[in-house]
Amino acid sequence: HVQLVESGGGSVQAGGSLTLACAASRSIYYDYCMGWFRQAPGKEREEVARFDGDRNADYAESVKGRASISVDSTKNTFQLQMNSLKPEDTAVYYCAADRRVGGICYESSRAWGQGTQVTVS
Repeated sequence: HVQLVESGGGSVQAGGSLTLACAASRSIYYDYCMGWFRQAPGKEREEVARFDGDRNADYAESVKGRASISVDSTKNTFQLQMNSLKPEDTAVYYCAADRRVGGICYESSRAWGQGTQVTVS
């Protein structure tokens, strides 16, 4: 079972940029679908960006054009870069990984990171 640890959260001014990183305890490039979620106070957790089973990147409408998900297979890490940050981007951000078998992501196997706070003011 993979373990995930996020880093890179913090406080940033509106219009600024931030890069979050997620370090995995094992190689994940081939066997996992990776993604980022966030949860704002009083709201449900929502998907921000992810790689699907074909390794295509998908983005929530609210971050399209402002977010980029990438993976460094040599370091077992994946990242979320966000630009033009808005106060409504304030949330706890979680990385996640689903087992990928035959090009299918199995959400039932999802592993979560512990979360990292992003505050935009």
